[in-house]
This record gives sequence, structure tokens and C-alpha cells, in this order.
Amino acid sequence: MLETVFNTRTMEFLPQTAEPAAPLHLLVVDPDSAVRSACSEIAASLGYAVESTGDLNQARALLRGHAADILLVNLPCGSGQGFELISEVKLLYPQTAVIAMTASGSVNAAVEAMRCGASDYLTKPFAMDELSTVLDRAAQKQMTDTAARQLRERLRLADGLGAIIGRSPEMEKLYRILSKVAQSTHPVLILGESGTGKELVARTIHAYGPNAHKPFLPVDCGSLVPTLIESELFGYVKGAFTGANRSKDGLLVAAEGGTVFLDEIGELSLDLQARLLRALQEREVRPVGATHRVPIKARIVAATNRDLAAMVATGSFRKDLFYRLNVVNLRLPPLRDRREDIPLLAAHFLDRISREHGRKFTLSDEVLSTMMRHDWPGNVRELEHAIERACALSSGPVLHLGDLPTQLQRHGLQNGLDARRIPSDDPPGDGAPPLKTLAELEREAILGAIRTLKGDKLQAAKLLGIGKTTLYRKLKEYGIADPLREN
Repeated sequence: MLETVFNTRTMEFLPQTAEPAAPLHLLVVDPDSAVRSACSEIAASLGYAVESTGDLNQARALLRGHAADILLVNLPCGSGQGFELISEVKLLYPQTAVIAMTASGSVNAAVEAMRCGASDYLTKPFAMDELSTVLDRAAQKQMTDTAARQLRERLRLADGLGAIIGRSPEMEKLYRILSKVAQSTHPVLILGESGTGKELVARTIHAYGPNAHKPFLPVDCGSLVPTLIESELFGYVKGAFTGANRSKDGLLVAAEGGTVFLDEIGELSLDLQARLLRALQEREVRPVGATHRVPIKARIVAATNRDLAAMVATGSFRKDLFYRLNVVNLRLPPLRDRREDIPLLAAHFLDRISREHGRKFTLSDEVLSTMMRHDWPGNVRELEHAIERACALSSGPVLHLGDLPTQLQRHGLQNGLDARRIPSDDPPGDGAPPLKTLAELEREAILGAIRTLKGDKLQAAKLLGIGKTTLYRKLKEYGIADPLREN
């Protein structure tokens, strides 16, 4: 298999050879030769390297020679030897996933096996698809656990471009475009959901460009009132308005050939859109209150989480400005579409926090497993805040499920129970609360944060890891005027 690695010095991708992944090693332990043979045949057809034995002592010898990735072990009725083997394996080879096979109706045996360290179980007799499902679940757990071990062993995994972290195919595509875009001075429009790192991408474009030594000046178009944005971008002369005691250059002039980053460009009023378009077309601005014009050389990089094409269709965003900004279009993938980058990102954040606090933090397997399954509606920013919170609340160097935000704890516990499938003799309770949708959980989180902070929406937005504009838009979507009075 041929992979690529981005060389930050030459700004290109270079080929890197990688060995094909070895098949997972499965050890089947069952005194029944027919069961042993059937399990081995099915597993081999699924691509596992299989060994089998009917003797527990021989199983121990085989494990000493080659630790198995997955152990499929029978638990005979009235014998504790199978439980002993499970306990020994988890003590000596904690990385091995154990699947227990029990007789029909042996609920206690299944529960005891889970207590000893088994991650799953099968009830005899079982069908081929049941074995395939359980083996697939164990293989997925092995992949997650392997990522967790790599994270603990190598906290700093700065694989990516500059400060951007990621090695997924989606990110490699992004790096290829960035390496070319950075060398030009054309306008760039960065699209993506909140928290995907649009400003980080803008800073990377600037840092790898020919004018990296010039200023990078960000403007949050969603947090400033139109009059402030106008004076920030275009500048003003002395006496232009009350408090203007001296003249000041706007950012488009002050950049002096650097980059001006217009974040949340979709929030600009139509009047300011018209002024910005004229400035970009004529490469000059007229400061507020001035009669003269000043030339500009700034490169424009804009970003938004809104659908500008749809806004153009409705008339809320100028078509000519859209085309002027959209010379190069970069769409950032949400974190849920590049889950393989989560361990790299987590390692990066943990390394930074560990250096800042002088304490080394690591993730438990259950935490990383939960993170790999979570959809991350707040994307990379939400992941960063979750890790920061966990480090702040953790009583030790290892972060556990209880240290994570509530929604992640709920997600992790639910998936943990599903993975174990522990049987119960009790019927399911009719009074169990129904599962809530992601939109409902998001609404509760926003309202809860605002109430906790006694109505301070700015602090609530910071706590939730979203922009203030996003918070106000969500409240408008919910039809909530006063969150403190909302039931």
C-alpha cells in the first residue's frame, strides 16, 4: 500500500511505503472438537489467523508463544478453570479481547465472565452470523484500543500541515489545495461548520505564503456592530465621529500586503458588502469621514458556516461579492467525517495542556472509545473543550468517562452497555426515559448554559465552544426570546 506524507519544507506530498496490516490472531479454546472446528473455519474465512485447542494448559502455552488478539474460550458448567484463564489473560495480556462461550441459560456464567475481563459473550448454540458479529465487534475494539495505546505512548502526533492536525484522506485533499493556494494572493473562501478550524486554516494559508512576515489581521464580522466593522476595515479620520480624537488606518490598509481574515462574512450587512466589494475591485478604501482614498494591498481570506449560495438566491448576500471572494473555495470536513483524526487531535490537545499545567495527562480506553463514536456537532472545538474540561476535573493523570461532559458520559455508558449485551431476567421497564435527538440535546445544552450563567449569553457561547452569532441564531430557530423564562 502506498501512502503519502506532507513535507512542510518543500510543500509537497512524498510517497511513503507501509507494510500491509497483519491479520488478527484468534485463539479458540473449547473441548468440543466440532465447535472448535466450526469456529476456526468461520474465523479463517473472515481473514483471521486461527489457532485452536481443547486443553486449557495448552492454551496457556500457545499464548506464551504468541499473544492472541482475540481469545474465544468455552466456559464449562461447574468449572472455574475458564474464569481463571480469562483472569490470567487479562492480567498478562491486557490487550487481548476475550469472548466467552456459555451454555444456553447460563446467565450467571456470562456475567461472571464479564467481571473477570471478557468483553463479550456467545450463548451456545449460535449461528454463523452471530459469531461473525461478535468477532467484528472485538476487532473494532482492538482498533480502538490500539489507537489508545499509541496515544499514550506518543502524546505529540503533529501529523498535518503547520498547526492543522490530521492524516485522513479528507485532510490530505485539503493539504494539497492549501499548498497551492498559499503561494498565491487570490481571495479564498473557507466554508465549514462551526468549530472545524476555519481561522486555523486561514492562518496556515498566511503562514505558508510569500507574505508570511506581514501581518495577519482577523475580524469577527458576527460580533461587531456595522459601524464598528466599517471603521475597523476602512479606518477613519480625526473628528469623523464622537471619540475619534485621532486618525486611524483600517485593517485593509494596516495589513500592508499581509492577510485580512473576515470571519463570519455572511453576517455583513448589504451596505457593508457593497463597500467591501468596491474596495476589493478598486484596491483602495475611503476612511470614514475622509474625502480621499487610500490604496490597499491586503489579501482577503473569508470564512463562514452559512450557505452563501443560498443567501445569494434569497438576496441577503451580494452575488458579485460572492464571486469576488469565491476565487478559491475550501470546504472543511466536519470531525464526524474524519474520525481517524480524533486520536491525533486528542494527543495534540493533551500535549499542550500537559505542558501548560506541568502534569502529564492520558486518556483511558473507554474515553477514547467514546470519543471515536461521538458525532461531535461542535467539531474540533468541542473536542478541545471536552479534553480541557476532563483535565480540569480529573483527580489523576488518566482521564476517565466521568471526567467528560454529561452528553459524552451518556453516550459512552449507552454504548458500553450495548457492547457488553449483559442479559437480564427482568423485563425492560416501561418507564424508561425515551432517547432524545441530537437537536433536543443541543437545545437543552444551550438553555442550560445560559441559565447557569444567569443570562450571560457571551459566556455561555464560550462555555459551549460556539460563536455568539451561532448562539443567537439557535435561539432564534428555537423561537426563544428569553431563555431564563423558557420551560
